[in-house]
Amino acid sequence: MINDIHIGPITLHMYGLMIAIGYMSALLISERRARKRGMDTEILYGIFWCAVLGGAVGSKMLYYIVNIQEILKDPSILLNFQNGWVVYGGIIGGVLASWGYCRYKKADFVRYLDLVLPSVAFAQGCGRIGCFFAGCCYGRETDSVLSIQYWQSNYAPNGVKLVPTQIYSSLGDFAIAFLLMGYAGREPSKGKVAAGYCILYSLGRFVIEIFRNDYRGEVGIFSVSQVISIFIMVLGIGLFGYAGKAERDNLGRGK
Repeated sequence: MINDIHIGPITLHMYGLMIAIGYMSALLISERRARKRGMDTEILYGIFWCAVLGGAVGSKMLYYIVNIQEILKDPSILLNFQNGWVVYGGIIGGVLASWGYCRYKKADFVRYLDLVLPSVAFAQGCGRIGCFFAGCCYGRETDSVLSIQYWQSNYAPNGVKLVPTQIYSSLGDFAIAFLLMGYAGREPSKGKVAAGYCILYSLGRFVIEIFRNDYRGEVGIFSVSQVISIFIMVLGIGLFGYAGKAERDNLGRGK
């Protein structure tokens, strides 16, 4: 797979291009859904930029934490801003920055979280296509016909058949996005869409980690991402249960 596509004097880096497409798609989808729901798009734009900046910081910080031993050996890694981004760090950083912004604006954070997380899943699907082109986040060696071989990757081993984990991740992310948007159309109680994202994404990520072969840090028999997935899933289940209880309580008071 080729990451750099040359069109005359212009070079398109597919990884960066797909990340950009993901960001813009997430914003446009969220904006359209916000307008349909009568939600403040100015708040949405603020959340978007806070999520972008907070996500970048969180993604890089988690990468530093996971690779602290390598950084201690070679501190110049700290100055490499082209590589070394961790999705879970981006999610956590983006959510925290967005929460701070909503708190400052006195906006309903959970309501906006319900709005944007399906779009985040869609953006992640685009991003994983970028990973596929670049060769990062690659899978284990396999003899399966459902495999991919790289010949010019700077990340994945070249010339061997690998599990196409990036494609599986991308398809899963797109499926989560459309499932959650369909579920949101049924107008569930506040927090359930966000909870659904936490549960579905963390479950899918935990499973896909089994088939990945790039270094992601380890905690016992699990990767760092699998450990985070467990916490996010528990959080999602708790939020789903809390949202359901709040809905029942409201119905009870209405009676």
